[in-house]
Amino acid sequence: MNFLSALGDGLVIARRNLIKLKRVPDVLVFVLLSPIMFVLLFAYVFGSAIDIPGGSYREFLMAGIFGQTVVFGATFTGAGLAEDMQKGIIDRFRSLPMSRAAVVFGRTASDVVYNIITLTVMATAGLIVGWRVRGSLLDALAGFLLLLLFAYSVSWIMALLGLSVPSPEVLNNASFIVIFPMTFIANTFVPAESLPSVLRVFAEWNPISSLVQAVRELFGNIPPGAPEPASWPLQNPVVYTVFWACLIIAVFAPLAVRRYVRVAKKS
Repeated sequence: MNFLSALGDGLVIARRNLIKLKRVPDVLVFVLLSPIMFVLLFAYVFGSAIDIPGGSYREFLMAGIFGQTVVFGATFTGAGLAEDMQKGIIDRFRSLPMSRAAVVFGRTASDVVYNIITLTVMATAGLIVGWRVRGSLLDALAGFLLLLLFAYSVSWIMALLGLSVPSPEVLNNASFIVIFPMTFIANTFVPAESLPSVLRVFAEWNPISSLVQAVRELFGNIPPGAPEPASWPLQNPVVYTVFWACLIIAVFAPLAVRRYVRVAKKS
């Protein structure tokens, strides 16, 4: 099949996933409650305890919440594929005359829409608690696009994992073990320089830190007079983040498609 045919098949699968989400809105409601809870918890409980010299912790916080949420939201991709495998939906897809990449591409593409909804809800909650975009409209748009790009890249990792585990429960537990420390040993909720030496080095080179740093800069949420980051990734956060996103897609997209083909043949 040519590229346009494969793209059309993938969009059909994406539409199927979005219709499914529409018919079971409870899933989306409870998933969206989590980032709202994080915004309120950190803004009101920890906001008065964590000092950001020359700036507002609530503005410092929002980029971290955005970054953490889109990375955790990528597990939705893996869980969806694991559920389709468990219920035998993959067997039905295998019998249809479609591109072998369509199922995985459609899953990751539909979750971009899910992330757009999540970011919209989170931005609204942030505005309510006092977060503001201090940069230009174009910079803010670039910040949201960068979040979506990175989330899309991580969804390919989760797609491969979702096709490799026996159930959505296993996927959720396995991904949590990796994602939780990645998002917390970073500059998501506290400045990286405040971490102990070993953790600080890890945080400075953690792509989630560069994502958060880039979003803070694009949103204009870096306090005036804030010290210049010492590490190259945080000095060039947009470049470093885009590099990691492209690398992840280049590596894991072919692996996920290959894994799907193997799983379909075994079914």
